[in-house]
Amino acid sequence: MKESTSLPPRTGRPGLAWAIPGVLFFAFFAVVPLVMVAYLSFTDWDGLSDPSWTGLDNWSRLWDDDGMRNAVWLSLLLTALTWLIQTPIALLLGVWSAGRQRHRAVMSAIFFLPLLASSVALALLWRTLFDPNLGLAADVAEWFDLDTADLLGTSRGAFAAVLFVTSWQFVPLHMLIYQGGARQIPRSLYDAASIDGAGTVRQFFSITLPQLRNTVVTSSVLMVVGALTYFDTVLILTRGGPGDATAIVPYLMYEEGFRAFDLGYASAIAAALVVVATATSLLLVRLTGFSRMRSTREGM
Repeated sequence: MKESTSLPPRTGRPGLAWAIPGVLFFAFFAVVPLVMVAYLSFTDWDGLSDPSWTGLDNWSRLWDDDGMRNAVWLSLLLTALTWLIQTPIALLLGVWSAGRQRHRAVMSAIFFLPLLASSVALALLWRTLFDPNLGLAADVAEWFDLDTADLLGTSRGAFAAVLFVTSWQFVPLHMLIYQGGARQIPRSLYDAASIDGAGTVRQFFSITLPQLRNTVVTSSVLMVVGALTYFDTVLILTRGGPGDATAIVPYLMYEEGFRAFDLGYASAIAAALVVVATATSLLLVRLTGFSRMRSTREGM
């Protein structure tokens, strides 16, 4: 007697059931707070009394606020410089760590250490190192014959310190992203290039970099959105100062909400920041053609 090869009928859709906890988690911790912030951006609220509806007053205030203009400029400048510094360093380190060099695993682990510590702890560490009396700042000023050792006391010095610390902390993350992408490049491409006489530099620009174009876009989106919303280091390291030299948009939101107790205006800043960060990431994806890219290993 011939055995039946038909599969048993499905009794349900377990895939949907498995997704419910994730959907509820996302809705409770992302969608609901976002909706509440959007509502509060149209109100006047000090955090204690009941919110009072003010319409578009907070949003119109954004356009007339000189502090907001300065914060937007600083955020854009920090984002651009962060991308320019982190991308080449992370790319080169990621490609190097994907190779077979001696002690590569040990060095990769050392490079990855800054990402394991909390941003607050690292900011406190660097604040101590930048202290003109107790840290290394005095020695550095003496070595380079600088006018002052108080790096965090000058506008350019404080901004440079924030830029350095954030770049130093997050280069390992993007290095790991590039390392994973570089390991997916077929070895046969490099073997063929070596036979044709291509050296290491030529192989990097003709094989490695084109093959990592998807990875570059992914890393850039994470880098840009992260820089636009970064807050911890500025709060601990410079507190937005001196003056407003490092008062980026997230820090201005904190100042308005938790120091001036103008939570309605702070909510408008937060909502605007979400819109700008989302639009920027979507624009990067569209301009780079990331959504239309196919696998770089197609046909291999």
